[in-house]
Amino acid sequence: MRLFSMYRWVRQHYQFQLRGRRFLEAPWSGGLVLLFSVAVAMLLANLPWTAEYYQRVLNIDIALVVRGPGSLIDWMFPRGLTLQTFVNDGLMVVFFFLIGLEIKREIVIGQLSSVRKAILPVLAALGGMVVPALIYFSFNAGTVAAPGWGIPTATDIAFAIGILSIFSDRVPISLKIFLTALAVADDLGAILVIALFYGEEVNLLLLAIAILILVGIYFLNKVGETRIMFYLVPAFVVWALFYYSGIHSTLSGVVIAMFIPMKPRYSKEYFARKMSGLSDALLKAECRADDFPNEEHRYYLRMMSSLATDSVGMSFRLEHLLAPYVTFLIMPIFAFANAGVSIDSLEYFRIFHVTPQAGAVGTGIFFGLLVGKPLGIFLASWLAVKTKLAEMPEGAGWKMLFAVACLGGIGFTMSIFVDTLAFADAEIVSRGKIAILMGSFASAVLGTVLIFLFSKKKTRI
Repeated sequence: MRLFSMYRWVRQHYQFQLRGRRFLEAPWSGGLVLLFSVAVAMLLANLPWTAEYYQRVLNIDIALVVRGPGSLIDWMFPRGLTLQTFVNDGLMVVFFFLIGLEIKREIVIGQLSSVRKAILPVLAALGGMVVPALIYFSFNAGTVAAPGWGIPTATDIAFAIGILSIFSDRVPISLKIFLTALAVADDLGAILVIALFYGEEVNLLLLAIAILILVGIYFLNKVGETRIMFYLVPAFVVWALFYYSGIHSTLSGVVIAMFIPMKPRYSKEYFARKMSGLSDALLKAECRADDFPNEEHRYYLRMMSSLATDSVGMSFRLEHLLAPYVTFLIMPIFAFANAGVSIDSLEYFRIFHVTPQAGAVGTGIFFGLLVGKPLGIFLASWLAVKTKLAEMPEGAGWKMLFAVACLGGIGFTMSIFVDTLAFADAEIVSRGKIAILMGSFASAVLGTVLIFLFSKKKTRI
């Protein structure tokens, strides 16, 4: 009886691990975790017995302060760093670093590696940024909300690809590739918008020092240095210099990613030759029936593991390593720290209401995401195909392309990030976040319904 109970426990434990692994590998799981984080943050920010503690935790000062006798030494690093700013200016560096690695991969060997491949998603991304910005500006020109034009220009790839994966048998694979490449190009555009329009007054001396360090990292790459510490230590220094220079510190992650080597340390021929020799040595090593792996075996296995690791470029290794942490840890923490809008009244949900304090920030964001994004993506794609600058994705029609373009209106992560940079007034920031959530939700629903209407389920053989 006890043996049977142990068997049931082992089986249930194995099945639980298997379900957990399947959940983590599912393309929609990241979006689901983000939604959960948003829901928890909204609850904590508005329940009467948790709201005060939620705000207190986010405003905890975590800067390192060094004080000497007689105040001879009074040094703080980083200056003015609360838990929330640590998330936005610190943890989000890893998010932007991963985006930088993805952009570099797509430019070097992916869908943006040639003009012919890149022209359609790049032009579509450009249209999907210009039209929402114009729609937002048409509602808010000359008002206090005018600086928020960059908010509806971003696409959240986690949600968009996650929803698209649900319709795996209804949407052509070419449109999935198109949306992924478009989101990467869109991320690059959002990074440029943040760098050019949402920075502070620049300290040129600190920026010059950061550039000198980046030049040093560039030469390390050129001489073939593949040890990760030679890149991560300077990366932290560059982050600190960006933090104090006036350029948003998260952009240091993107810049550093561009210098991470993609070329592996060992070639394919060298790997095959060395692995063959190590395999032969492992098989020839003495071994009893119950003595594997012994000390000699472990030595060869460590050598084989090191050889395999160094035969993959550092950029690919870091992207593979960081992706699950960014998806299931950093992005949910960011959502938890920023999506908790304290709603004093239902006035916040009147996103079409214009006020002297907040302008038409809600209207501009909502229609920028729901109307501007799909319209800009679709019109730019239509013009590119009709003028023969680009080719229509294989097996796709205009109706389905428009349906997929609607998913581009899911702004969420990057839109909330720009919202926190665009305004100093907490009320405008909160109204902007509500509009982002509502606009992203409406875009997701519209895209889902249109994909369902315009597609026919393929019969699987």
